[in-house]
Amino acid sequence: MLRRDFVKASLSSAVLAAALPIRATESPVASRGAFADVDGQHLFYSVHGAGKPLVLLHGGIDPDSFGSNLAKLAKGRRVVAVHLQAHGRTPDTDRPLRSETMGDDVAALIGQLKLGKADLMGYSLGAGVALQAAIRHPDAVDRLVVVSAAMRQDGFYPEGVEAFRQLEANAATLGPSVKASPLGARYPEVDWTRLFRKVGDLTKRPFDWSADVAKLQARTLLVFADADAIRPEHMVEFWKALGGGRRDAGMDGSQRPANELAILPGTTHYSLPVDAMLPEVVGRFLGSPPP
Repeated sequence: MLRRDFVKASLSSAVLAAALPIRATESPVASRGAFADVDGQHLFYSVHGAGKPLVLLHGGIDPDSFGSNLAKLAKGRRVVAVHLQAHGRTPDTDRPLRSETMGDDVAALIGQLKLGKADLMGYSLGAGVALQAAIRHPDAVDRLVVVSAAMRQDGFYPEGVEAFRQLEANAATLGPSVKASPLGARYPEVDWTRLFRKVGDLTKRPFDWSADVAKLQARTLLVFADADAIRPEHMVEFWKALGGGRRDAGMDGSQRPANELAILPGTTHYSLPVDAMLPEVVGRFLGSPPP
């Protein structure tokens, strides 16, 4: 079941299908894997390719969210793919999962690896972490790519918000199902029930980062699916908070904003990270000169 949300095949629960992007992708081949001790966390990361660093953060539950797109992103780049707290090969600690503290972990890792001011890209849960890293540690982040994330909890459709509220309660059912799946076989050390409880505790909490988004220093690309879990009205609101959508850019484009917005056709929240268009759009943004 490559590049599919395997939960749709193995679970009747609408909670997980609505809330978290999980697919049984093949594990990418790492050119180098290692651990770094930062902020009391034993973070696993793998390095792919060579060039300017791009730190890559996966979505919820599945550390291999980007599938074969990881290798495509590593063409001409040094991609550092991180397993966030409690995900994949990074063990859990007693610390709750929070976007802010995981963002601190990522910034500390950038410093420890001496990556300078690195580009940072995250998807879904990882996009929230990337956003917080850029907000809290502007000196660590050059360009920022936010893939399918909201800056407020109500940016999700109401059914998604309700699924987040139910996730903790459904952890005892969801955890064993994932443990028995190809993803569970790939990462047998993960306590899946505990992870679902902690992710549920994170995602049920209301948040509003709009004021911080408006002050972001990193040049930013927002990427959404045209059938995303994020409401289209919120996509536009997010874009406007970054200075977009305020005026015609003019015949010569001189009035366009520094930040960018992409909505990829024929995609969903769950297919977006492995869609063939994503590396092309991201690569163009990362390689383009500032306006």
